[in-house]
Amino acid sequence: QVQLVESGGGLVQTGDSLRLSCTASGLPNRSFSMAWFRQAPGKEREYLAATMWSGGNIYYADYVKGRFTVSNAKNDTVYLQMNSLKPEDTAVYYCATTWGAPARTVSAMEYWGQGTQVTVSS
Repeated sequence: QVQLVESGGGLVQTGDSLRLSCTASGLPNRSFSMAWFRQAPGKEREYLAATMWSGGNIYYADYVKGRFTVSNAKNDTVYLQMNSLKPEDTAVYYCATTWGAPARTVSAMEYWGQGTQVTVSS
């Protein structure tokens, strides 16, 4: 049974940084990829970044390039470093995983974590 656990969310102020983690368990092989998403109140879940659990290239959505950085996986944990946070970054942040190459759509993901709340105050 694949499980994902996110942690690291919290309440921060504009301009602060935060690091989220996503830890996987039960991955059957190294051919799985993972992705970060977020969902703000009243909005659809949106893609942030993706990579393989085995390492390699990291792909970002254009709107987070330069502010968000994803680490290469180590011990089945991937980090999402978020800098210069803005109130519009307030959302529940999720990690997800699927078999195969990194993907960026919600429908492509097979397993999801429970999410971690990030709130950025102005």
